[in-house]
Amino acid sequence: MIGGFRITELLIVLGIVVILFGVGRIGKIGSELGAGIKGFKDSLQGKDEEEDEINKEKTTDIK
Repeated sequence: MIGGFRITELLIVLGIVVILFGVGRIGKIGSELGAGIKGFKDSLQGKDEEEDEINKEKTTDIK
């Protein structure tokens, strides 16, 4: 039992979603979601790298 739902209830919900959207659309939604998450992570890492460069410049200016 996951969070108060039984396996059969989850399968019924999954079946309804497949009927409504179709298998192709669900795959497309999943790939778009994955690309969005990857882009978000990449942007966070980019900001961290920029902050590191700024901090390095500040420490070299002080010395």
